[in-house]
Amino acid sequence: MTTETVDISEDLERIVFSIVSYSGEAKGYAYEALRLSEDGDFDGAHGMMDKCNQSVLKAHEVQTEMIRRELGGDKFTVSMIMVHAQDHLMTTLSERELIRRMIEQNRRLYTLEQALLTK
Repeated sequence: MTTETVDISEDLERIVFSIVSYSGEAKGYAYEALRLSEDGDFDGAHGMMDKCNQSVLKAHEVQTEMIRRELGGDKFTVSMIMVHAQDHLMTTLSERELIRRMIEQNRRLYTLEQALLTK
C-alpha cells in the first residue's frame, strides 16, 4: 500500500464533474417530478423520481470509487472543487427527500380536491 499523494488532476476532474453532473441531473428530474405532481400527474412524477434515483446512484457510485481508491492507498488532496461536488450531491439528496414528501402532500391534496369536485 502506497502512502504518497497521487497526481490525479485529470482523474479528479472526471470525478468532480461526474458527481456534479449526475447530481444536477438528479435535481432536475426531482423538480420535474414535483411539477408533474402539481398537475396531478403522479405516474409521471413517479417516473421522474425513478430517473432522479438512478442519477443519484450514478453519483454515489463515482463517490464510492473515490473512497475505495483512497482506502486502497491513493491519497487525494481535498480541493474546493471536490468540496463543491460533495456539497452539490448532499444538497441534491436533501432536496430529493423534501420533494418526495411534497409529492405525497400534492397527492393528498389532489385526492381531496377530486373528492370535493365530485360532490
